[in-house]
Amino acid sequence: MLTLKTEELSAVELQHFLQYAIAPRPICFASTVGEAGNVNLSPFSFFNMFSTKPPICVFSPSRRVRDNTTKHTLENVLQVKECVINIVNYDMVQQMSLASTEYGKDVNEFEKAGFTMLKSETVAPPRVAEAPVQLECVVNDVISLGDVHGAGNLVLAEVKLIHINEAILDHDGKVDQQKIDLVARLGGDWYCRVTSENLFKVAKPLARLGIGVDQLPKAVRLSKVLTGNDLGMLGNVEQLPSEDEVDLVMLNPEVKEIMDATIGDPTNRERELHELAKSFLQTGNVDIALKIVLL
Repeated sequence: MLTLKTEELSAVELQHFLQYAIAPRPICFASTVGEAGNVNLSPFSFFNMFSTKPPICVFSPSRRVRDNTTKHTLENVLQVKECVINIVNYDMVQQMSLASTEYGKDVNEFEKAGFTMLKSETVAPPRVAEAPVQLECVVNDVISLGDVHGAGNLVLAEVKLIHINEAILDHDGKVDQQKIDLVARLGGDWYCRVTSENLFKVAKPLARLGIGVDQLPKAVRLSKVLTGNDLGMLGNVEQLPSEDEVDLVMLNPEVKEIMDATIGDPTNRERELHELAKSFLQTGNVDIALKIVLL
């Protein structure tokens, strides 16, 4: 494994390793205004939500690695402590990228990128009409992390109004993760798209106390078939099944076929049972998979 000391790396090298590894990152498409009323629109991938109540988002218009200059967004939020965070989806990603061009301070990126300015209700900066979600925010604080090339400036933005395009809502009025079609930033020129095909769910262990991987038999923990993800699913059950429940799984035709075909061959029996259990885990059937590996 390659081990690197950060103090021995240049800002360019640090940017490469960290931005490629710490990804995907959501995109804060921030609209701001300066004291003179100049509108600025720029994307930042150093961004996330950090509090629900109060609702706080944090993004960082860092000093440029190239020449250590600061960005218009930073100058604006220090002057007018308001912003709109416009959430980026796939339909607007190319225009969003165009808006990141380093135009002059008097140039309106809304016009350059072809976006529609929509008047905000509580803050001065306009919203991006094309964005599926628009967050009107007040800037509570700006925290400088340094004055060298690549140093961040944390903008603590408190969300005051949330505007949501109803087209991305489900029947219950909640945001449908499959409809919003989000994009995220990776390293270099790379992005990723959140589509139905690459979405998956992981059951949260908060509502119950999982037994843990350490409670699984050694042969299961050291399986050459089951992966760490497989073990994590098995360890998330609340309790091990009883011996009678495990015995009942032998009535499953696939299990019975393996048991009959591997009499006197414990090595292949274990492998084939683990492969079968893995197939059940891939379809989310943890209960039967656990019983199979406990045979």
